[in-house]
Amino acid sequence: MVPLPGVLGSVAPVHVAPMAGGPSTPALVAAAARAGSSAQLATGYTTPETLAARLAAVRATGTAAFGVNLFVPNPVPIGDAAYDRYRTLLADEPGAVAVPKREDDDAWDDKVALLLDDPVPVVSFTFGLPDAATVRAFRQRGTVTVQSVTDPDEARAAAELGVDALVVQGVAAGGHSAVFDPARAPAERTLPDLVRAVTAAAALPIVAAGGIGTREDVVAALAAGASAVAVGTAVLRTDEAGTGDTHRAALADPAFVETALTRAFTGRPARALVNDFVRRHPDAPLGYPALHHLTRPIRSAAAAADDPQHLHLWAGRAWRAAPTGPVADALAALLP
Repeated sequence: MVPLPGVLGSVAPVHVAPMAGGPSTPALVAAAARAGSSAQLATGYTTPETLAARLAAVRATGTAAFGVNLFVPNPVPIGDAAYDRYRTLLADEPGAVAVPKREDDDAWDDKVALLLDDPVPVVSFTFGLPDAATVRAFRQRGTVTVQSVTDPDEARAAAELGVDALVVQGVAAGGHSAVFDPARAPAERTLPDLVRAVTAAAALPIVAAGGIGTREDVVAALAAGASAVAVGTAVLRTDEAGTGDTHRAALADPAFVETALTRAFTGRPARALVNDFVRRHPDAPLGYPALHHLTRPIRSAAAAADDPQHLHLWAGRAWRAAPTGPVADALAALLP
């Protein structure tokens, strides 16, 4: 086990993963820090202005142990014909709008510039590798750099880039897979096995993530060589999370019986509770972020109508264990 650097090495070994789209509020980040843990703001789908406001809100609480997660531009372009076919297929879904095809980089340059001008303790990267100059610039400002990986090959590439630590994400994780190539499904292997494989491939400290719902899961990941774990689904129902009411209710609804990796909502593989939308579109094309923008009106309408059957109900395989109450209690229950 290699010790984690910076603030990550001074907190409890159960961290809170960044969750884009609402759950990772400043209140959640601050509450995790008060509980002796560390959490990250998720910047996916937000503007630089929103990120700046959320940073200010976290700092106003006096929180020191926190980070920021960035979606690295790794677009999966979709041809006009394929996009039009999927848009036509979705035309009868509630809330559907004929959204023109849109590709973007999630304001990458502006967010990086903001975080270099106003450094934070930790910056993590998801969906792909940033360039080496960006990693060096963050490290020169005293920011710990963390790369999300899903297999040993990705881990070796991240180590060669010069990052400080790895988040090793297993296939059971909820939400988007961090896989660099979204056309490749993550391998079906247990999280401890994946941690051991990555440990053998790269001499970097590891935070293990994906499908952790019990103290036993944490112990197994640490025993395999991880220095800490990160949980996401396990805190989605906590008081401080910004999870929407429909999503919260679905996580406790016995009508939902399984999760699956799906491209139906965003054009990248992401694990969600299986609902009608997921079942109807098992062959959704690759195409991120174009499909994210295409389905956004459908998802927004579903949230407004309290309709879980057309909403992206991100959830890891251990979703049944997700508790309600303060995040501090949820984290304490997982500590070994």
